[in-house]
Amino acid sequence: MDTTTADPLVGRLLDGRYRIESRIARGGMATVYLALDVRLDRTVALKVMHRSLAEDPAFVRRFIGEAKSVASLSHPNVVHVFDQGTDGDVVYLSMEYVPGKTLRDILRERVRLPAREALEIMIPVLAALGAAHQSGMVHRDVKPENVLLTDDGRVKVVDFGLARAIEATNQTRTGVMIGTIGYMSPEQVTTGGADVRSDVYAAGIMLFELVTGQQPYDGETPMSVAYRHVHDSVPPPSSLVHETPPLIDTLVTHATARDPQDRPADATAMLVAAVDAHRMLPRQSTPPHTGAHARMSGPHQMPPHSHTLIQPRADLHTAPPAPPRGSRRGGKGFKPSWFLIGLVTVMVAAIAMTGAYFAQTRYVKVPVLVGENVDVAIKNAQGLGFVVKPAEGRHDEKYGKGVVLSTDPVAGSELAEGSTLTIVPSLGPKRVAVPKTQGMSEADARAAIAAAGLQVGNVRRIENLQVPRSTVIRSSPDVGEQVKEGSKIGLFVSAGLIMPDVNGMPKDEAAAYLGERGFGVQVNEVDDDAEPCTVIAQSPKAKSEVDKGTPAQLTISRCRDFFDWFRGDDDEAGDDADFRIVPQVIGKTVNDARSELSAQGFKVKVRSLMGGEVVRFQRPTPNSERPPGSWVYLWR
Repeated sequence: MDTTTADPLVGRLLDGRYRIESRIARGGMATVYLALDVRLDRTVALKVMHRSLAEDPAFVRRFIGEAKSVASLSHPNVVHVFDQGTDGDVVYLSMEYVPGKTLRDILRERVRLPAREALEIMIPVLAALGAAHQSGMVHRDVKPENVLLTDDGRVKVVDFGLARAIEATNQTRTGVMIGTIGYMSPEQVTTGGADVRSDVYAAGIMLFELVTGQQPYDGETPMSVAYRHVHDSVPPPSSLVHETPPLIDTLVTHATARDPQDRPADATAMLVAAVDAHRMLPRQSTPPHTGAHARMSGPHQMPPHSHTLIQPRADLHTAPPAPPRGSRRGGKGFKPSWFLIGLVTVMVAAIAMTGAYFAQTRYVKVPVLVGENVDVAIKNAQGLGFVVKPAEGRHDEKYGKGVVLSTDPVAGSELAEGSTLTIVPSLGPKRVAVPKTQGMSEADARAAIAAAGLQVGNVRRIENLQVPRSTVIRSSPDVGEQVKEGSKIGLFVSAGLIMPDVNGMPKDEAAAYLGERGFGVQVNEVDDDAEPCTVIAQSPKAKSEVDKGTPAQLTISRCRDFFDWFRGDDDEAGDDADFRIVPQVIGKTVNDARSELSAQGFKVKVRSLMGGEVVRFQRPTPNSERPPGSWVYLWR
């Protein structure tokens, strides 16, 4: 899995719902990511269209329509589509996450497959295509890359309707053929049109590739391959791999007919033919332990990877081979020695015994064990005649500790009785302990979190007089907690002493409060139009991070009689102004203080100093006289 951190989408929350955790694969039209649906708490595969497509309105409209059609297609061999959406310039599909391998991965590992095994993969593929064809849908891009084999042995087809959505873009107007050239039907090449029989053609090409290990056509350029699809007939697979059964030749030839009318009517019709062929094919008869037989010398030696179904018969009437020249001891005819006669007898007996071994071998289908308790699964498999080999466990988010995560071979495979079945147990979800970061610098804490396989989340700097500035106070989650690998860890870092905002406070209250907080306070009075004895400026500025003992400079408007200041600002107020006493509200809740002051005709403004809901300071000071309509400031 590609977890490239340089990818800008990794770590992003799409649509407020899908948190992208890592990149799985990148293709010609889209990139697939592993994501967590935070709303439903489930892992999904997110297919994000490349920007060149997402910027095309025609594509987006067709894409949404096709996504709705595919979402309605419910079949066990189709990767289910959960959701579709856009987030800014991102167009995406949310799909069922299928851990496992693509059929292309299998071909890279094994090159080609036996005929019977190839059909056991093609049958569920054709069942998925058949369900789509019955619903009026055409895949248009059938190929091994779009076939997934799950860890528990299921086969699933992905990317229905995507190629059709691509046809809506401007790209198709410049002569670009949509599809994969190695699997394109003649009509797709010549007209660009595709129907259910085009999917059948691609399925025939894929079957050809499974049993031969290569596509029928190659060429120096894509157009040369396209030319051959139009003008050549696909050769029978047996022309490349001679042991390919005639039934497979017939299936491939029928499915890849150049004229669509000569092919099966749809994938369901090809499915019926594939099931019949699978039923008529003899079972693979190579026993699991062929070392002794493979070492037999002479004309009966079994070639490596051979799947011969009928062993060579010994003709007892055939004369032994002539000895080399110079080996005769007189006489005109050859007289076999007792040694040679005995050797021939032993070889014939060995061949007969080998044939008897194959004839008596019982084949058992691997059961579905994924999700079962490991001990129970081992007993069940042993009861069926398998030799069980437990493998090293792996962590998994879906399956808990102590249950079967996967088997090798996968469920549904047919093995000779006594074959080895490997069971991989799940170690459960991988969890990482949050490392200790308390007392570290922020840089060291980030390094410790990264070393543990985690990420740094939000970093909050908060006032703390006990912990040195820029030192980690604690983390969230706390140290030692077990979290999912890659989780984000929040840090709370000491900001030391934070300069409070005392602008507008009365001089005495501001100086006393700052002194309590550990500041050395210096006060400068200046002439100003502001209310006398109130702070009009401060240094350091509010919310600055400072060290304890830092001097604080307060600039206040010159202290003088309030009534002189008030009358100087409003000569008309004179002695006839209606003054009211400002009540004492310090220690009351903000809501109660506001109600009491409003009832006296005062207007109220609330400022946050330390937070909370209790009034700590007020201006004007309690029992001062002010005219109704005056502002009263509260600090909480």
